[in-house]
Amino acid sequence: MTSVLGTNQYGKAEVHMVTVSRDGALHTIRDLTVGITLSGDLADVHLTGDNAHVVPTDTQKNTVYAFAKEAPVGAIEDFGLRLGRHFVSSFAPISRARVHVAEAGWDRLGDHSFRQSGAESRVATVVCDAEENWVVSGLEGLVVLNSTDSEFAGFIEDRYTTLPATNDRVLATAVAARWRHASSSSPDWDASFEAARGLLIDTFATTYSTSLQGTLYAMADAMLTARPELAEVRMSLPNRHHYAVDLSPFGLENDNEVFHADDRPYGLIEAAVLAPDAPDAGPAWDPYPLVG
Repeated sequence: MTSVLGTNQYGKAEVHMVTVSRDGALHTIRDLTVGITLSGDLADVHLTGDNAHVVPTDTQKNTVYAFAKEAPVGAIEDFGLRLGRHFVSSFAPISRARVHVAEAGWDRLGDHSFRQSGAESRVATVVCDAEENWVVSGLEGLVVLNSTDSEFAGFIEDRYTTLPATNDRVLATAVAARWRHASSSSPDWDASFEAARGLLIDTFATTYSTSLQGTLYAMADAMLTARPELAEVRMSLPNRHHYAVDLSPFGLENDNEVFHADDRPYGLIEAAVLAPDAPDAGPAWDPYPLVG
């Protein structure tokens, strides 16, 4: 029996690049991590060891650096599109390119001094082929918490259930979210990102939660309703449990004021929410069926 080669891809992962733009004494830095995945006519390199159709991963890495020098990086969606279109248009064996970019934030301390922001990062993934481009924006590591206006009750109970129902709990999560654009020609990626992020945060803060699932849907629905350029939102929300500490052994009453923050195990809530007229996703998500 002869085995058959299935779906395959290759590329350069975790290209960490920092750029410094100098405007006199005022400097601006960008901190990007770029991953590139290429696919196409690559059977021979697997089956016979023929490298004739291979764009070396070292070349891919160097392209990232060179593109950052040749033109301003701009929005990470635009940078990803530039790279993806380059690989598809410049190398005949390559029929599809996927570029994932994550940007870490830095807070300005002075003209040329910075402090790295928290765990949150902005991300974008683009997929390019000869006919079409797909763009997915998003974020990860956004930690949010509501100290009240959250309950959890009415769930299935059996002999293994020990969790008590509650009508007042802390709701906390670290949001990983992706949103697929209906078109790859958004006029302003930065403005779109800030608006989507703001809707996500505002909805979390103002939604009375009976479940983290319901909160997820409300956040995604608010984004899709207000931003017509978005076709689909996918989120992965770990439930960062906060349990009220039993202070009765010390003669104290705990009126939901002191909590044990438990990092694991945790509930993990994931879902995709689509606009009513969302165009087909094509290869936009593969291999990212969900996030987190």
